[in-house]
Amino acid sequence: MARRREQVLDAAVEVLGGEGARGLTYQAVDRAAEVPTGTTSNYFRNRAALLGGIVEHLLALERREWEAFTGGPPPAGPGELAEALAGLARHAAGPGRARTAARFALLLESAVRPELRAPLARARQAVLERSTEWVRRLGSAAPERHGRILVDHLEGVVMRQLAFPGGAFDPAEEMQSLVGGLLGGAPGAGAGPTP
Repeated sequence: MARRREQVLDAAVEVLGGEGARGLTYQAVDRAAEVPTGTTSNYFRNRAALLGGIVEHLLALERREWEAFTGGPPPAGPGELAEALAGLARHAAGPGRARTAARFALLLESAVRPELRAPLARARQAVLERSTEWVRRLGSAAPERHGRILVDHLEGVVMRQLAFPGGAFDPAEEMQSLVGGLLGGAPGAGAGPTP
């Protein structure tokens, strides 16, 4: 039973990420999950329940991905931090594209569905705390501000790539410039990416 619910939620994330909020219907999710008609509505009695389920499921998936990317030792220098952020962006706009698009769709949906804001805000806060800790360790003079700027830039770069996909996507150079600019006075600033 729990496996079937997770299957439905995986499909719902794919539908939301691929077709947007308007394409998110019970029928579309049932088709994507390859389950009998009516399965999604058995688990989620209305659209609000479905959206709430998607939020919690998506955030759990993204938390695991984020921890996989950031779970090791913190970046040893600005170059390593910039490369880690570029790697996150490449993943979010590449293999993680559907999940990322689904999260952005949920952020927009939260403008008219306030009940979605709290879990989305908690997830963002966790990312901000990690980013803040990274720049603090690297000697940032304003870690909260710099951590927020990095996360905001990362999200903006990814959103731009989703909206206007171009050939090869590699934001490493601009991440190097941004991190170097923010940590210009920090020890080790200006160091290139680690080999």
